[in-house]
Amino acid sequence: MSKNRVDLLALQKSNTWDQVEWIVPLVAALDGGGNSTWQTVNHVNYYNERMLNRLTGKSVGSGASSNEATFGEPDAGGGDEREWRENDARTHAIASELSAAIAALTDADLDKPYGSSTLGEKLARWMLHGAYYSVQIVLIRKQHEIDYLNGVLFVDRF
Repeated sequence: MSKNRVDLLALQKSNTWDQVEWIVPLVAALDGGGNSTWQTVNHVNYYNERMLNRLTGKSVGSGASSNEATFGEPDAGGGDEREWRENDARTHAIASELSAAIAALTDADLDKPYGSSTLGEKLARWMLHGAYYSVQIVLIRKQHEIDYLNGVLFVDRF
């Protein structure tokens, strides 16, 4: 079932406004909540790695017990430079492999069924997911810069 570009834009708009899919839509985000940068990167890596495995025909495994579990524990990891560098390297490696896997796709691949939608629709939602969490990381870091300038001690440096 092929979707035209207008349908794809309408899908992305509803996913960013009020339909819970890959990201928390604005309507739900107005209620608050948040994670550390470390947790957010873990979450993004989890879903990026699963998408990479699907695109390259590798097993995705059984998955996390819940979406919340993909973030990890609030106080686990991210405590030192070595851990951060390792996770950063992993993030870059996954992104590089994903870029190659996406570049190898054809238009016909995007029309293939993927769960209750097409691969193209799933990729569009997944890409919004990455953009959403990229913005979260930027905002977390900006808040820490403001806190630092105002003399507020914070734990999550990363």
